[in-house]
Amino acid sequence: MAQGSDAARTVILTVDDDPGVSRAVARDLRRRYGEGYRIVRAESGESALEALRELKLRGDLVAVILADYRMPQMNGIEFLEQALDVYPGARRVLLTAYADTNAAIDAINVVDLDHYLLKPWDPPEEKLYPVLDDLLDAWRTSDHRAVPITKVVGHRWSARSSDVREFLARNQVPYRWYSSDEPEGKRLLACADQDGERLPLVITADGAVLVEPDDPELAAQVGLATTPAEDFYDLVVIGGGPAGLGSAVYGASEGLRTVLVERSATGGQAGQSSRIENYLGFPDGVSGAQLTDRARRQASKFGAEILTAREVTGLEVNGSSRTVRFSDGSAIAAHCVILATGVSYRQLQAPGTADLTGCGVYYGSALTEAASCQGHDVYIVGGANSAGQAAMYLSRGAKSVTLLVRGSSLSASMSHYLIGQITDAPNISVRTGTVVEAVHGSDHLEQLTLGDIESGHTELVDAQWMFVFIGAAPLTDWLDGTVLRDERGFIVTGPDLAVGGQPPPDWELDRAPYHLETNVPGVFVAGDARAESAKRVASAVGEGAMAVMLVHRYLEQS
Repeated sequence: MAQGSDAARTVILTVDDDPGVSRAVARDLRRRYGEGYRIVRAESGESALEALRELKLRGDLVAVILADYRMPQMNGIEFLEQALDVYPGARRVLLTAYADTNAAIDAINVVDLDHYLLKPWDPPEEKLYPVLDDLLDAWRTSDHRAVPITKVVGHRWSARSSDVREFLARNQVPYRWYSSDEPEGKRLLACADQDGERLPLVITADGAVLVEPDDPELAAQVGLATTPAEDFYDLVVIGGGPAGLGSAVYGASEGLRTVLVERSATGGQAGQSSRIENYLGFPDGVSGAQLTDRARRQASKFGAEILTAREVTGLEVNGSSRTVRFSDGSAIAAHCVILATGVSYRQLQAPGTADLTGCGVYYGSALTEAASCQGHDVYIVGGANSAGQAAMYLSRGAKSVTLLVRGSSLSASMSHYLIGQITDAPNISVRTGTVVEAVHGSDHLEQLTLGDIESGHTELVDAQWMFVFIGAAPLTDWLDGTVLRDERGFIVTGPDLAVGGQPPPDWELDRAPYHLETNVPGVFVAGDARAESAKRVASAVGEGAMAVMLVHRYLEQS
């Protein structure tokens, strides 16, 4: 009787404290509706409510609830009143004896009862099925959509709620967001026995409840791989941006036992880009998320293992093996390592910024927040391509977008094609020679103090949204004492390691380091973390492929 993909998850629930009657109701229901619906029966109001809460957490649908009126501890009307809080859209039927018809009529006003049935209902073809057929038809025409995906309940201005949404989105995990102060969010909190003091609440597609989960717990529960399948590999790639994904694709496709380790989500900074328009082969542009998803699936197709939410804290040289240590104390080893750790956006030092990060202040595009910017004034700090791409994307729905640029123009740091698009956009303005002096707000961003570098004049402006793109710092501190880096933390490789034509200290091989090789033989670098790299997606992917070629050369000579 059910239609479409909802059928397998749609429930008809019956509750009666008399086991004989309960079985009889369930039997009749299965005979007529068993192929299209799942029939669930309970023998008390409390057990039925528990079943409803579990169904709610799993995202299952409940179309009709049939409850006996005369039940101890909790009668049918009391049960239906509570069931209404869990599944307000389910059709409600009360089973009554002839003597209870007045109570049933009263219940129509109390719990918005859809129907009451007199017991016995024999024959069901005349007294039960026609009623349920009408109720199911009415239910199917209502908004009864299931949510058989991960659900996130949180507060709009919660930094951790924003982080969880961004983590799921960037890892291609479908989810639905519910505000904790809206009716459905409150229902989910109640079903999980939570009062909303600890947020976010995450309910996985199979009904597991996570309260304020950290990234590793969240990753494990939503089906992302977090534990390596082996102890030793041919190649460990650290970092899941374009360079790391390129290394994983080429390493695995060429027969190397390859594992990619990512601390947050594959894609890196490029994965947060709303549109990349100068990447070879995509004349109409491609979003960072699309490019990342394709590359990740490609790496997996060739057999690369991808670990998510694993933070690497150390690299050790143990003879011919290279050991990678994780923050939880575990480790894996390999013949070779490619460092593709990329860079992170530098933090804005203006007073108030740290307190409001995730509550109106965001680093990177934070594309999960874009929908909330509709009709609002948005400020973007930075003048490079990433800032320009974000400005173009957000301008589609925002009332206005203002780029705050420290320099005197965009031409020194932004591609010509992007400058042209920004110039032509009617709701984007550019303020050069301008910095953010202070950030203001109680629980979320409310105002910015802007300063003019040349005149020193300051201005207070209203703002609810600010996205920051102010340069990048390499994520390489954990390599201190093992891998040589320059004064800014970028990793030095190949010919740059030679000082006066001499190999780097402790270099024991009779050859010079390969072009992307560090001072540790067998450890290579690709992408933005390398000193003097091009800081472009195409070059990062190319370096990832080139690093794998050098890995093969290293392995052949070892």
